Amino acid sequence: MARIPVWQRVDRHSSRLARVAVQRMEQLPWFLALPAPERADVGLVVQAGARAFTAWLQDATTRTPGLEVFAAAPRELARSITLKHTVQLIRIAVQVFEDEVPQLAPPGQEDALTAQVLRYSRELAFAAAEVYAAAAEARGAWDARLEAGVVEALARGQVGELTVSRAGSLGWGPADWVVPVAGSLPGPPAERAAQLRVDARHLGWSVLLGETGGALLVVVGGPGQPAVEDAARLVTAALSDGPVVVGPTVRDLVAAATATREVLAAMAAVAAWPQAPRPVAAGALLAERAVLGDETARRRLLEEVHKPLADAGGELVATAAAYLEGGGSVEGTGRALFLHANTVRYRLRKVSEVTGLDVMQPRGAQAVRLALVLGRVGTGVTAP
Repeated sequence: MARIPVWQRVDRHSSRLARVAVQRMEQLPWFLALPAPERADVGLVVQAGARAFTAWLQDATTRTPGLEVFAAAPRELARSITLKHTVQLIRIAVQVFEDEVPQLAPPGQEDALTAQVLRYSRELAFAAAEVYAAAAEARGAWDARLEAGVVEALARGQVGELTVSRAGSLGWGPADWVVPVAGSLPGPPAERAAQLRVDARHLGWSVLLGETGGALLVVVGGPGQPAVEDAARLVTAALSDGPVVVGPTVRDLVAAATATREVLAAMAAVAAWPQAPRPVAAGALLAERAVLGDETARRRLLEEVHKPLADAGGELVATAAAYLEGGGSVEGTGRALFLHANTVRYRLRKVSEVTGLDVMQPRGAQAVRLALVLGRVGTGVTAP
């Protein structure tokens, strides 16, 4: 009576072995937590692996087991099951086959079949690594395009539910504060950008990064109290050189659209202030932005500088104007307004208290002077 080949003996039991393997996999808590369709997909992969093993045993010289095993499952399964979990599943399946070797192998061939099982498991592990590498590469390219679209939507001010949803698919988590930061191009090398994301994730923050409007835009968000200074330092450290501008802090990603436009406008204007600190707040560049036609900056100068001065009383506007137009001389301002020099100094201190700008310093004087000019001409600034 002819002896039955090993591959046929294995083939007769392959379906049963696949069922046993899946039953053992159900002892894993994370496997039980998978949706039923995905557990069924894993079962298909196990069955395909058993069939491929018998085919390989039949002709091991010409067949190399591997990728065809994972072709039985949809590509999305690689997103639900990590490579680490896949290795666990392979280990369970291989253990089931090893346990059955005494029943599957003819007498005296147990060691040979065990060696073939181990070799097959090695090939499966390599194939799994290749599948996940390809999935990661494809996902990386897709994520890069998706992230570029989200960044562009922020720059255009067209942020809605779709943009927020896309950001969420990129890993953007719940945030109590969001701050945009702009830097010079080219952006950080790939390894620095990756490290920036890792560092932010360790802090519990979310990051979006992309190029737009001739600048690199990094949007950082996180839970709890705003950590804007820490976020700015983190981004600045990732950039090798060039100016870095920090935008206003807002409550969520939708509100970040306005803040993003401000930080990009400031980035376009920062070259006008060669001594600007690194990083510099977008609000510190209101004068430069206004000169370049940024209506948001003009509106802020009116609302945050001119209006508070006017509301505080005409003497502050008159004193600030006389001081700035008189060459920044306290004594000259006193003579022009028939005031004592100490009265002029008192009023200038009040100007600083009301506006937050030190009119006796060049930067503060520049912003206040421009705010007064805008106030005199009625600005022509359109309403938001």
